[in-house]
Amino acid sequence: MADQTKPNKQEKIGEVVSTKMAKTIVVSVTRRTQHPMYKRIVSSRKKFYAHDETGQAQLGDVVRIVETRPMSKLKRWSLAEVIRRNAAAGVDIVG
Repeated sequence: MADQTKPNKQEKIGEVVSTKMAKTIVVSVTRRTQHPMYKRIVSSRKKFYAHDETGQAQLGDVVRIVETRPMSKLKRWSLAEVIRRNAAAGVDIVG
């Protein structure tokens, strides 16, 4: 019988920018690439909608998301782990 291994799923690391939806977070992933003509380092961002079943991710957290089956029109990623918590998450600023 042939060796049946699961295909590797993509993983991305980014920052949570929104937690306003139920069981969904929005993760902003920043890539740094070299411009093909000008040879300068350019940052580009993309937002990914990820499934967060337990609601453990909070605004500003750095998280790792993995590719999964389509769960809705925009949601194709799932929260794997929270890498670093936002230090100012529990602090209320009174202005």
